[in-house]
Amino acid sequence: MADAPSTIVTTPEQEKLRGEVRELCARFPDEYWRERDRAREYPDAFVDALTEAGYLAVLIPAEYGGGGLGITEGSIVLEEINRSGGHSAGCHAQMYTMGAVLKHGSQAQKQTYLPAIADGTLRLQAFSITEPEAGSNTTDIATTAERDGDEYVISGHKNWTSRIEQSDLALVLARTTPRADDPAERTRGISLFLVDLRDIRRDQPDTLQVTPVRTMFNYATNEVRYHRMRVPASALIGEEGKGFRYVLDGWNAERILLAAEAVGDGYWFIARATAYANNREVFGRPIGANQGVQFPLARAYGQVTAADLMRYRAAALFDAGEKCGEQANLAKLLASEASWQAANACLDTHGGYGFVDTWDVERKFRETRLYQVAPVNNNLVLAYLGQHVLGLPRSY
Repeated sequence: MADAPSTIVTTPEQEKLRGEVRELCARFPDEYWRERDRAREYPDAFVDALTEAGYLAVLIPAEYGGGGLGITEGSIVLEEINRSGGHSAGCHAQMYTMGAVLKHGSQAQKQTYLPAIADGTLRLQAFSITEPEAGSNTTDIATTAERDGDEYVISGHKNWTSRIEQSDLALVLARTTPRADDPAERTRGISLFLVDLRDIRRDQPDTLQVTPVRTMFNYATNEVRYHRMRVPASALIGEEGKGFRYVLDGWNAERILLAAEAVGDGYWFIARATAYANNREVFGRPIGANQGVQFPLARAYGQVTAADLMRYRAAALFDAGEKCGEQANLAKLLASEASWQAANACLDTHGGYGFVDTWDVERKFRETRLYQVAPVNNNLVLAYLGQHVLGLPRSY
């Protein structure tokens, strides 16, 4: 099961990519991820290997040195990382941040940064959006960016700004005009900036305050405070005041990619549990012969496979340039719930051993729980489906 191909019909090129990523991941066994988790260390060696192989540049156009592939291929890369027992959190942001730069960045920004991101000279892993007071209500952010001649001065407080310490570049969302009282105008006045952190660290380090936050799994996340941090006006992506829409453009890609990670987790849990259930004998027979063990695993497998189908449907629509908000949100919802179902079935199958770190189940159990609350809480996904798909009244 662990080495089985995808349950979905894909192209030979996509399966070749899957096999290559799987081979690379095999160089980083359970022990590697277990040690990183214990110490809460960033998986530098793994991310470097992915970058060198070009897998983190699959979405960057070939003209900038990338793979020129689609979200479908990007999702295969992230799925295989998690399916191998790894954790994509160390590198996934570099994929879903690409959309804002590719669609709305200036030619100068693309030519300056994309080739260096593609070859690994630069890392773009930090997305600084969420704030403690605003939470999921992104339009309520209070971080400001004031224009001062040829610069913007950024001040504010962000949380969940992951991997900023490991990044050379960061996307920062800030208000360039105050929030309007009219709800219909609430998305206006928010701007997006591509900040070169190398310049900040060299020239004005006191303006960037990073406080690491220890979480229940290894995520390299932080609280960040910007103290009148100056960035050149050329850091602005697209037009001033339209940054919220630029971020919104990338949300479907983010949902699809993280759905693929959850699918990868789901397959990992099922593979580990079935292997254990086939080999563990109690009362003179394998525990997998017991329906109390077998049926939850079979049901979880069905749920993961169904979520996998929705992931591929959403990715196909995205790559074709079609509307895919419904499918992307469904993929995230179904995959996150399926991976959690598989996680519980796997833990139950292993019994007490499932709580022992050397079996890796408890680590993956903690990691996969994230997908129900990030990058968007499943309740907000349900609200989206209720309003925009079913035509029900707005609930928030």
